[in-house]
Amino acid sequence: MTVTELPPFVRADGPDKVSGSGRYTADLTLTGMLHAAFRYPDVAHGRITRIDTSAAEAMPGVLAVMTDADVPDVHYTWAVADRTLFARDIVRFEGEVIAAVAAISPEIAKAAAAAIEVDIEPLPVVNDIEEALAEGAPLVHEDWASHTADDGIIRDGNLAIYSALQRGDADAAMASAATVVSSRYVADASHAAPIEPRAIVAQWEGEKVTIWTSTQVPYDARDGVCETLQLPASQVRIIVPHLGGGFGGKCGFHFEAHIAALARKAKRPVKLVFSRWEEFVAPDRRREGMIVELTTGLDADGRIVARKGWVGIDNGAYMADCAFFPQLAAMHVAGPYNIDHLSIDAKLAYTNHQPSGSVRAPTAPQGCWALESHTDELAAAAGLSPVEFRRRNLVDTGTTGPMGQTFDEIGALRVLEAAHAAAEGSGPLAENEALGLAVGWWPSFAVPAGAYAKMHGDGSVQLITGAQECGTGAVMTLRYLAAEELGIDVEKIQLVYQDTGAAPFGPGATGSQTLLNHGRAVETATRDIAEQLRELAAEQLEAAPGDIVLADGVASVAGTPTASIAIDELAGIAAGGNLLISSGTADVPEYPTLEGSHCVGDQGMAAWLAPQFSCHVAKVRVDRDTGVTRVLDVFAAHDNGTILNPIGAHGQVEGGILMGVGQALTEGTQYGDDGTQLNAGLLEYKLQTIADAPNIHTTFIEIPTANAGPKGSKGLAEAPNVATAAAIANGIAQVVGAHVTQLPMTAERVWDTANGTADQNGASA
Repeated sequence: MTVTELPPFVRADGPDKVSGSGRYTADLTLTGMLHAAFRYPDVAHGRITRIDTSAAEAMPGVLAVMTDADVPDVHYTWAVADRTLFARDIVRFEGEVIAAVAAISPEIAKAAAAAIEVDIEPLPVVNDIEEALAEGAPLVHEDWASHTADDGIIRDGNLAIYSALQRGDADAAMASAATVVSSRYVADASHAAPIEPRAIVAQWEGEKVTIWTSTQVPYDARDGVCETLQLPASQVRIIVPHLGGGFGGKCGFHFEAHIAALARKAKRPVKLVFSRWEEFVAPDRRREGMIVELTTGLDADGRIVARKGWVGIDNGAYMADCAFFPQLAAMHVAGPYNIDHLSIDAKLAYTNHQPSGSVRAPTAPQGCWALESHTDELAAAAGLSPVEFRRRNLVDTGTTGPMGQTFDEIGALRVLEAAHAAAEGSGPLAENEALGLAVGWWPSFAVPAGAYAKMHGDGSVQLITGAQECGTGAVMTLRYLAAEELGIDVEKIQLVYQDTGAAPFGPGATGSQTLLNHGRAVETATRDIAEQLRELAAEQLEAAPGDIVLADGVASVAGTPTASIAIDELAGIAAGGNLLISSGTADVPEYPTLEGSHCVGDQGMAAWLAPQFSCHVAKVRVDRDTGVTRVLDVFAAHDNGTILNPIGAHGQVEGGILMGVGQALTEGTQYGDDGTQLNAGLLEYKLQTIADAPNIHTTFIEIPTANAGPKGSKGLAEAPNVATAAAIANGIAQVVGAHVTQLPMTAERVWDTANGTADQNGASA
């Protein structure tokens, strides 16, 4: 049996989850456990002039109250160290933590937090990307120049990070173009909105702390606790029980150190569970708002000769993991097109909004939505159909991408043709229905990862991995890779994961890289045990190790099937002597090189390892009287390399598309003039439900990819989220006769566009 011929997929974590017996972090109860609550500022920007915790400390049942004065003086966050655990002097967004309380019940903790007196002198609110970058704008960080930053990062005032992609001479090429089209698109911020709220439990034993937390990145969480509380890694253990989804919103280091510090001060275990309002406003991972301006020049045959662009990105109040976002966004608005002359500036701006971060395919859905809407405008200007325009301009095997990367075998054109053919063959369109097409791409991320493996005397195998399971099933597929290497049944593979105290390093569930990186580590570890089994079998069967075949639970001599021994028996023999134990690491593939390009503020995102390509065609129906849009069908074609787990792969495409429908039509954060969120709750923030799900038709173009994941695989989880909103947008535009230039494309915005009452920035007039 090969991995690509898997039986119906049975997840090892499935029975616990569907039966309700599985324990999530919020389900944990420890003896003597206290409950935590935070005090928030109630304003988006202000100077703290007084904090008085005496009333809270005097309340019966309160065992600990903490502020910035109670923790080490540490500035942290990735790339630019601009943040402290608790607000210090200045609050910069409404969800910033000023103080924390531990009490004997959630109710007392919340009451005590509310009793903390905080006087805040209001400061001007920076509420908009362009406002933030304007000359003389109020500074979100007055002391920005004192923050330690990584080499190569360009920043100034509210400009958190600047990046520019340059290739050829865009100005000269644009001047010679036969046709020039300019567009502007504005995307609102949005949220990951996992159904499981954030939860953390911390318990100290002497100088060591164990933290159970709903994180996608256990090692990042551990490192954040170590840095901010000044602890060695040996004293911090992170365990993740079942995780109820994350979509990138639970990446990074969040509140684990707050709860660990509370537990140490209270000398009792402490538990935090967020309310839904807190889940919307406090974590530093929400999808970033963006502005995209594009100008593209075409020759007389409708081929792109030059592209210029400007991208503004809302970083929010603090740096999370946004350092590479400007370069990533610039690549998405360049797109998977053949462009010899390119100039794109991208600016990440501090505002008094909640910090942005790695929500599923960061910057990609917004960038693709803007670019592919612009691409349909280009097709119309060139007198070509949307599909023919893309045929003439998409990258292909052997061509050179927008930054000078020459591609090995890729499926960009093949996914275009497959999705287009599937949609065209789906039947006639009714009145006010249309097919919208969009192409997207996404990189694969190669990072170090490790795995341990040991075979017990009964022939079962314990696989210990630093991988993190957030619902995708990628970790579950590791069992199949191990079983295939060892020639045993997958049910004999037991997983240990999501525990920094047991597992080797892993980057967590982020960047669609779990199977790509951990899969290589698992193959290496189990391949070593397989070699040990072959040597042991060779001794028993008087054969050469190279002639031993491991399959179907048996070690046999090639060409002599009667000369065999059960792998279980070999494991028993080994248990009496040399134990079958191994470890493996994932060698990091080399990233492609670039030719003829220049990157300012380079964060390593201009050359894409094993890029994934997708084409989505959305069949939409628009009610012109109300602007209400219904997505009826999505035809999706994907090049994600070799598909290792077909059921899981289809599930990821379906989930990504439904998430994309929400981003397209209903999901957008609304801010008041004071910088606070107006729709921080599931009643006001409109998620899609099963009733809104379109029919989804998925085709995989399998191209085994060298220098990537196991058996030629690539990543997958984020790619289905990239092109969905763009395809829906192009369908809407065909019905109403113009593009909606603000995301989400709500009924009001669609109606305004159809009736010519949308302003030039895309907002309703």
